[in-house]
Amino acid sequence: MSEQPNIVFFFWDNFGWGELGCYGGGVLRGAPTPRIDALAGEGLKLLNFNVEAQCTPSRSALLTGRHAIRSGTQTVPITGGPDGMTRWEVTIAAALSEAGYATGMWGKWHLGSDPEQRSPVDFGFDEAVWCPRTADEVLWTMQSYFPDGSVTAAPYAGSTRIPLEPEPIYSRRKGEKSERIATYDAEFRAGFDRKITDWACDFMTRSTQAGTPFYAYLPYTQVHIPPIPDPEFAGSTKRGNWADVLTQMDAFTGTILDKLDELGIAENTIVVWASDNGADTTYHLPASDPDPVGGLWHGFSGPWRGGLFTALEGSNRTPCLVRWPGKVPAGRVSNELVHEVDFFTTLVTVGGGTVPGDRQIDGMDMSGFLLGGDEDSGRDMVLCLQGNRLQAAKWHQWKVHLFQQDDFYSTWAPINMPLLYNLEWDPREEHQVDFPHGWVLHPIAAGAGAFLKTLMLEPPIKPGTPDPYVPPEPGELQPQTHLQIGPIMQYITTLVRSHDEPPDPSHGIEHQSG
Repeated sequence: MSEQPNIVFFFWDNFGWGELGCYGGGVLRGAPTPRIDALAGEGLKLLNFNVEAQCTPSRSALLTGRHAIRSGTQTVPITGGPDGMTRWEVTIAAALSEAGYATGMWGKWHLGSDPEQRSPVDFGFDEAVWCPRTADEVLWTMQSYFPDGSVTAAPYAGSTRIPLEPEPIYSRRKGEKSERIATYDAEFRAGFDRKITDWACDFMTRSTQAGTPFYAYLPYTQVHIPPIPDPEFAGSTKRGNWADVLTQMDAFTGTILDKLDELGIAENTIVVWASDNGADTTYHLPASDPDPVGGLWHGFSGPWRGGLFTALEGSNRTPCLVRWPGKVPAGRVSNELVHEVDFFTTLVTVGGGTVPGDRQIDGMDMSGFLLGGDEDSGRDMVLCLQGNRLQAAKWHQWKVHLFQQDDFYSTWAPINMPLLYNLEWDPREEHQVDFPHGWVLHPIAAGAGAFLKTLMLEPPIKPGTPDPYVPPEPGELQPQTHLQIGPIMQYITTLVRSHDEPPDPSHGIEHQSG
């Protein structure tokens, strides 16, 4: 392209649809969000932006344009090993780097614990500072009974020493080794998002001075448990940690936007502000005020029911704002279907990069809609995947559920007949309208069936697959795993090599946190 736009992508953690003032929250949640609300008025506010149900799948889908079940990242890992994406995956950062962009990332990675093989730098980022996993591990270091060093699991694991260490913070630049710069404890957690903001501002300044277009990926760590406010904001609202954190998020957003103005590049910068998952809807204790460990809060999904780790709208639908002055009309509000995978194809395309043609890409190029004035997104349907299960699917305003799961802790269960809802009549998905509207199942079944066929054409990578990963040839394949879509039918959809099968490092254990 003659003039490649800069890209700043805010990606917040477990931030519900209804938290911002511009989505009906703000002061109703204890604190206004004026800078973010102003950002919404300067561009496009999406009402129907959809993500995956867990943190690792959501980040994988955003960065690769592929549903996470394809990449072996469909659940949050807990036990290390070759977790995360294989290096065969192509990210937005890698594609834009090839197109001449400077690329940087600061914050929560959650796509690989190995800082030398599966760090952000191994996936196209020129520089990064990151926590490999998630913020709830901060709570470990606050416990008097957290073991100091390794432990055993006799007699089943014999004398094997099982390492238990605090979560690290790594820093790395392209062509260099990683450096462990801190322990992700409560003190670091409180100041992490401020550091992310400062590092990003420095990166944008250096890139602008060098005359290089940049892609700044900002996977901020709030509001994931524990939401401990930055010291400057702690107690500022007199309404508790949650309101303090809202104020903090708004201020840090403003700092980034002010830096774009200061550098004179706001007009040529695409800004996306989104959340990776819906609200965490479990109350957190202890019940004290002030609360040094971030309790006393409950995520807010607006009119939608449920929260993360489900297929309800409160899980899969999150806030998303897009600004590109002069390209995206100010004040647009749209209920068109968009999935996070669409940002991969759209941003790579507008940045002059190449969308890979050697693998299944689920994202659509929505340049005209997301980055222009088109009224229609072009997307009719969204799949709601949870682990290896297709739990629900949306087609326009209709939604069908194949499994019952009401909240984070509920046991999911296949249901005897699909449950169909109209989200315009019934935003909370409480009153099914099945038989009079059974025709809706036909396009949904056609879309789901087409997706399942692509999983047969390109076998999903198994979780825990080590590098180097080489896609198998047709003669090397055998049926193995089912993708569950309910009691009516199950498709054999995962095909794997018949030899050299890697072990599952998690032993089937999945981390129920985002």
